[in-house]
Amino acid sequence: MDIQDTAATVKYLIRDRDSRYTAAFDAVLADSGIAITKTGIRVPRMNATMERWIRTCRTELLDRTLILNQAHLVHALREYESFYNEHRPHPALHSAAPQRPLPAPITEPDRVSHLNIRRRDRLGGILHEYQHPA
Repeated sequence: MDIQDTAATVKYLIRDRDSRYTAAFDAVLADSGIAITKTGIRVPRMNATMERWIRTCRTELLDRTLILNQAHLVHALREYESFYNEHRPHPALHSAAPQRPLPAPITEPDRVSHLNIRRRDRLGGILHEYQHPA
């Protein structure tokens, strides 16, 4: 694909350190005004971590949303990033969110039968937050 033929402006290319990317490859992109950023050395999970985040974002947000324009996309991605880090339960963190501690367990049997949980919809109901009212 020719970059000049696309309507998008490309500023950066993030790539790994594979030997198939020669100096000539980098020179062609540099002539087009594209800055090249290489992934870390000996960081095998770097790509896997980002690929997992991108797949989760696609399945939970982008596959369910009709994006109207760039401003709408930026707004949706910012909302999703906030939701992902502050509210979405992560199985690897024992259902806690990365930027919020796990709530204290309910030890009183009477409280379990009288739980009052509130749901807040985000992005028109695509994302849901569940909280105990204060």
